[in-house]
Amino acid sequence: MIKIKTRFRKKFTAVRKKKYFEVQPKVFHPLISYLKKKFKKKRKIAISIYYPSNFEFNILKIYENKRFKKFLTLLPVVKKNNQMEFLKWNKKDILKVNKYGMLEPIYSKKTYVPDIMIVPLIAFDKTKTRLGYGKGYYDRFLSTYLKKNKKIDSIGIGFTFQRHKKLPYANHDVRLNKIFTERGFLK
Repeated sequence: MIKIKTRFRKKFTAVRKKKYFEVQPKVFHPLISYLKKKFKKKRKIAISIYYPSNFEFNILKIYENKRFKKFLTLLPVVKKNNQMEFLKWNKKDILKVNKYGMLEPIYSKKTYVPDIMIVPLIAFDKTKTRLGYGKGYYDRFLSTYLKKNKKIDSIGIGFTFQRHKKLPYANHDVRLNKIFTERGFLK
């Protein structure tokens, strides 16, 4: 299965690079409406995003959407033993480069468990299986917190051209709750 996933990663990384385009802030209207409706009784909604790289869907455009106000934004920080934590982040905060070349917040002692995780992906399918980068950070985090009965809404985000008919799925993989693309939520 590892070889198959590696082949898919190469294929869809190349496709993403070739077909990438910038999204407009209005693309996020359905996502923000969904989040506000789902968490209408909550004062501050903790949402983890990612800092885009390698032609990932530019989630930072969500900041340009005027409706994105009630959210406490978090970014992942890679820890030892292939674990990750989430720290508060504002778009103007300084970031550092981690061991994978990804940007992350400068470490602080206060960590958060997100209400919503916006998860990057290389490919996805109709069963909401996500193909990530292969290190398992998001799968480990989600499985740990879902076992503790923490409700975390996981939303994969990518372009419609990243959809595949059926991706390989292993026992340790965690399916996402939803998939969001430039066309809205996957039905």
